[in-house]
Amino acid sequence: MSFEVFEKLEAKVQQAVDTITLLQMEIEELKEKNRSLSQEIQNATSSNESLARENEQLKQEQQGWQERLRALLGKMEDVQ
Repeated sequence: MSFEVFEKLEAKVQQAVDTITLLQMEIEELKEKNRSLSQEIQNATSSNESLARENEQLKQEQQGWQERLRALLGKMEDVQ
């Protein structure tokens, strides 16, 4: 009778060990995925910042061209 109880206990312990091992593997996979996603976020943030700077530069260039165009149109009006 006690041998059966011991066998059941041993089976439960083995099942617990197997479950713990699987969960540890899953944790490692999730940690790696987390690192990968963190890197993607960092890359996206860097790219976003770069695009924002480029956008601001292009806006300034556009404003400069608009001012030059207005000045040329003003000179043309003065000629007429």
